[in-house]
Amino acid sequence: MTLAIRDAVPLAPLTTLELGGDARHLADADDDAAIVEALRWADGRGLPVLILGGGSNVVIADRGWDGLVVRIATRGRRFEAAAGVVTLTAAAGEPWDDVVAEAVARDCAGLECLSGIPGLVGATPIQNVGAYGQEVADTIRSVKVLERASGRVLELPADACAFAYRDSAFKRAPDRHVVLAVTFALRPGGAPTLRYGELADTLGGTARPTLAEVRATVLALRRKKSMLIVDGDPNRRSVGSFFMNPIVPAAEADAVAARAVALGAIATAGEMPRWPGRDGAVKLSAGWLIERAGIRKGHRRGAVGVSSAHALALVHHGGGSTAALLELAQEVSDAVHARFAMTLLPEPTLIGTGWPTPRS
Repeated sequence: MTLAIRDAVPLAPLTTLELGGDARHLADADDDAAIVEALRWADGRGLPVLILGGGSNVVIADRGWDGLVVRIATRGRRFEAAAGVVTLTAAAGEPWDDVVAEAVARDCAGLECLSGIPGLVGATPIQNVGAYGQEVADTIRSVKVLERASGRVLELPADACAFAYRDSAFKRAPDRHVVLAVTFALRPGGAPTLRYGELADTLGGTARPTLAEVRATVLALRRKKSMLIVDGDPNRRSVGSFFMNPIVPAAEADAVAARAVALGAIATAGEMPRWPGRDGAVKLSAGWLIERAGIRKGHRRGAVGVSSAHALALVHHGGGSTAALLELAQEVSDAVHARFAMTLLPEPTLIGTGWPTPRS
């Protein structure tokens, strides 16, 4: 096998934001051996490596990547039934929504609420992808990885992945492993997950909804919020939710609600959306905080702006720059910090650039 290395490759077309500079070098890896060879090629030249999947959760600096980008293109899915559980093993390069669609078509519960999320399977454990009351940590049995320092291929059980809200051991140490495949444990004939209020309310008139009905409803909700990549949608160039929902101690959540009442954003503290988290913590709505801080849907700064359908999404309208997008992100973050003393953190991975501290 001869690895094809291309030079000076634009990265913007390989991301859903369509922003970012060039890769000094880029290799497409369509099997695990190609990934190993690409890493050796870069290591032999002292070059940094960026592993790129579907480009749906990255913000790449305008200067690009001065090293090797390895674009994951591995494929393959396997379903196996045993002891009342169906295990699904998918290669890192499999398109995520195709995997969800097949699981639903096979009447296997556990991924249905994660329908419509762009990107590839390999990114899902890194980000602990979640939506509409599910996250992949709920069903991941193991993650097959390449340990970069040793070159060994390991099968890591779920408890070794240290999953948390939009976080994992892989995200905290991005240069330690390359995800090669993920195995999920699904429930054959299982009931859909209906923890998320909006989803449950939308399905309120459906008695015992099927997995297919839940998937269709999730796709409709995501489409309404421009969270699907649809040609012609002015909000299509984005990374989905740009900010994470803050998870704070209960006392801090109470203080935010009291501040919102004092500022006239709400009449009573009970109007502020909040959900119980782990260990007594409280999850707040970043979108709600953004709108109550005076940032409106459709707010625009030249070629970048806030989605007209969802306050959590920052969008690129074409002809813009990563620098302009991050300046808008800071404007939004600063507004929330000034009004509610809350610091919003980015959900996507920032490549070649950092996250600013609040200016207020």
